[in-house]
Amino acid sequence: MKIKNIVEEDFTNYKQPVMYIGTAYCNGKCCTEANLPISVCQNDGWRRSVPIDMADEKIIERYLSNDITKAICFSGLEPFEQFNEMLTFIKKLRTEYHCNDMVIIYTGYYKDEILQQINMLKEFCNIVIKYGRFIPNQKKHFDNVLGIYLASDNQYAEVLE
Repeated sequence: MKIKNIVEEDFTNYKQPVMYIGTAYCNGKCCTEANLPISVCQNDGWRRSVPIDMADEKIIERYLSNDITKAICFSGLEPFEQFNEMLTFIKKLRTEYHCNDMVIIYTGYYKDEILQQINMLKEFCNIVIKYGRFIPNQKKHFDNVLGIYLASDNQYAEVLE
């Protein structure tokens, strides 16, 4: 899987500690739609860095060897721009490693934009998706599913069922 970053123990993106996987691509839709320069994006610095190609097995084994982390979080740029890679990773995690820990996916897409991919992910248990674009200067709000504050009013998370 091509990634930009891994944080072994992240305590900011979920109510439990996660392994944070920063995905490799994003078309900048949040900023483009808001008529803002892409430099406003909190992940803009990553956009210029070269992706790292890391085997799914290596990432999964690093995750499973850490007693602190309780979930995996795909975020960073835009995970759904690498949907096939992410889906393959989740399949391996569930079937080859028999791990049903929570997988959280932060996306800037709205639910209705990715219904086909959501339906494919429903095959697996314990998947949470955080939907919605970042919109600057909005009041943050607490999301009960994630157990954290989100930056924009239009953002929310759901457990897939």
